[in-house]
Amino acid sequence: MDKHLPLPPEALYRTCDTDLLPFKTTDTLEPFSGFFGQERAIEAMEFGVGMQRPGYNLFVMGNPHTGRFSFATVSLRNVAKKQRKPQDWCYLNNLTDNRYPTILKLPAGKAARFRRDMGRLFDNLLSALPAAFESPSYLGLKGRIERDFNRRYDQAVEEIERKGRDYSIAVYREAGQVGFTPVANGQAMDEAQFSALPEEERDAFQRNIAELEDRLNDNLTELPKWRREAAEQVRTLERDTARQAVSGPIQALKEHYANLPGVPAYLSHVEKDLVKNGAELVADSPVEVKTDATRRAWLEENYGVNLLVDNDKTKGAPVVYEAHPSYDNLFGRIEYTSEMGAMVTNYQLIRPGALHRANGGYLVMEAEKLLEQPFVYSALKRALKSHEIRIENPVSEYTGVSTITLNPEPVPLGVKIVLIGGRDTYYLLQELDHDFEKMFRVVVDFDEDVERNPKSIRHYARLMKTLANEEQLAALTRDGVARLVEHSSRLAGDQDQLSAHIGELVDLLCEADYRRKENGDDQINALHVEHALVAKERRTGRLAQKILDGIMNETVLIDTDGDAIGKSNGLTVLQVGDVSFGTPARITATVHPGNRGIVDIEREVTLGQPIHSKGVLILQGYLGHKYARDFPLTLSASIAMEQSYGYIDGDSASLAEICTLISALTHIPIRQQYALTGSINQYGEVQAIGGVNEKIEGFFRLCQTRGLNGKQGVIIPQANVRNLMLKREVVDAVREGLFHVHAVATVDQCLEILTGKPAGHMKEDGHFTQRSMGAQIVKRLREIAKAKA
Repeated sequence: MDKHLPLPPEALYRTCDTDLLPFKTTDTLEPFSGFFGQERAIEAMEFGVGMQRPGYNLFVMGNPHTGRFSFATVSLRNVAKKQRKPQDWCYLNNLTDNRYPTILKLPAGKAARFRRDMGRLFDNLLSALPAAFESPSYLGLKGRIERDFNRRYDQAVEEIERKGRDYSIAVYREAGQVGFTPVANGQAMDEAQFSALPEEERDAFQRNIAELEDRLNDNLTELPKWRREAAEQVRTLERDTARQAVSGPIQALKEHYANLPGVPAYLSHVEKDLVKNGAELVADSPVEVKTDATRRAWLEENYGVNLLVDNDKTKGAPVVYEAHPSYDNLFGRIEYTSEMGAMVTNYQLIRPGALHRANGGYLVMEAEKLLEQPFVYSALKRALKSHEIRIENPVSEYTGVSTITLNPEPVPLGVKIVLIGGRDTYYLLQELDHDFEKMFRVVVDFDEDVERNPKSIRHYARLMKTLANEEQLAALTRDGVARLVEHSSRLAGDQDQLSAHIGELVDLLCEADYRRKENGDDQINALHVEHALVAKERRTGRLAQKILDGIMNETVLIDTDGDAIGKSNGLTVLQVGDVSFGTPARITATVHPGNRGIVDIEREVTLGQPIHSKGVLILQGYLGHKYARDFPLTLSASIAMEQSYGYIDGDSASLAEICTLISALTHIPIRQQYALTGSINQYGEVQAIGGVNEKIEGFFRLCQTRGLNGKQGVIIPQANVRNLMLKREVVDAVREGLFHVHAVATVDQCLEILTGKPAGHMKEDGHFTQRSMGAQIVKRLREIAKAKA
């Protein structure tokens, strides 16, 4: 009979005592407020939000489905709603150079009001300007200027007309031109009559006409000057008229916004530009008849307010989540329109990004999505360093292709960035980017597990009530909550912990509620939770069943009974997507004289990954330290995980490998009804491994399918006992004596269970006790060393 007794059923599963849940249903519980088991993260979040210095941005670090996103957004909103709302931002036309729009900062809510007031100003101008330019005073003054110019012109021409009469030459005006023609008998000569004149008369007429032309040119020498003077007088009149029309409404608006820096100065620029262009705005062009709509569009395009960020309805500081942090979505963009086949733009087509909307508050992004976008991370660093948002075209920096566009004035930036990402992403950024630590000084490390104690169990029950209410599910009975607590410990992989993966619990609650509706029950109980778990396993269990079928039809060779030399059953876990399951794998070893040492066949063919290869190399250190202290360890051995055709990693097979190697060395058979897992160190101590529940259940499923005979079982590290949260069918089989789970702390303990022989111990004289496995191992190693010599 083995002296190493298997673990009792109570050690394989920690039930949740319903006495810890003093309620019938969760309807009677208070909702859970706060975040379950995240005291460390809450403290870090409070520090990061409260530390108002550059560089104290936050990185919320943790695995998906732990509620890290909800934690971050809810925490930020609770703080932000108590803070002052930031100012509004708008872009204005730069009337000096419209390629460089200017930014205007206004108190929250004032920008929208300013835009409305500018719209009313445009309405007033559309009435005042046409009226001013149609008024009798304007028309009279303009007519006088034109008459003065025409009088000068007429006087110059009339003098020539009088002189022409002396020469019998008529002066005529046609289409703004002055012409000359000979006169006979009071009538202008035609060409035939002129040709019939004697040559002397014709020459005289031509000389006289040339003289008149010279005199006319002399008289009209200052005509361009008269025209310029008249035009300048008209422009002055137009400006004075426009000034009289616009100065009143604009002055009223200036007085209204006198206490807001930047607005009066902008209105002065608008007034100056309107005085300059008012007449052109009112007058019709030769190719276009201007309507009020076109005039209004012109005013909006040149003097309107592009409201970039309106915080009028913002409650406190903004909390913005950007789901797709592309360059345009983050930093804003400049849009274009097509006019006559050309792409044109103006300051009204500047669009804000998430940084603009979050300015003065908090911007939340997922780190992995941020890093996926080209140019964005480096641009974000530049913005945080310079404390300003620039709207640029990042592609032109790298392609050299540039288009004529705007260069808006940068917006001063004061925002706290909150990145949400996994631990791998955080450590990768920390390693590769030296600026990262300076910009993200606060790490909010999200715990995945919570200590399981009476207090946390009560909080867990309240959390289940809150989640059920949020998802509009039925209430839970206390045995339903207890079953969820037990499953949470299984998810955590520890009897003394609860999982903080809220997302998985929400899914399970919804599926359990679905089972409740099928059964027609009022509350979710333990049976509904169990049915939901079984149904999920069945949905995702196709691959596990395929592997089991391969073992059953002996495509994959695994023994669950009998003895064999140099063969053992290792336990492995396969991970496919979010589904993991255990399956046994045969491990074999051969030993023969030589000096090649222990050859890991997986490593030789590059299927063994580094950690697995490390575990195999430890075997030789263990053999040499324990059994070959006074002679050289010389042997050739090979170890393989049979029928494995993919990459193998992890050192959890090293316990099975050393036992298999010793069996092959000593020719002592190993009991095939056992499967084992565990890693070892060079001193033969068995160390903890991962996935212990799935591994045990994988071998149990095979034994159950073949038929339990009361001898089968698994051997696990003693350190993994606290991780046991086995399925009910496994625990029931152990309770009935049909299956066994052994926990060992050393290789010797494992060997004694596998072989039924004593491992022995080393006496004071340096020899192992007689008829022990240790003595046989030393004997065989000496024989091989001598054979090699």
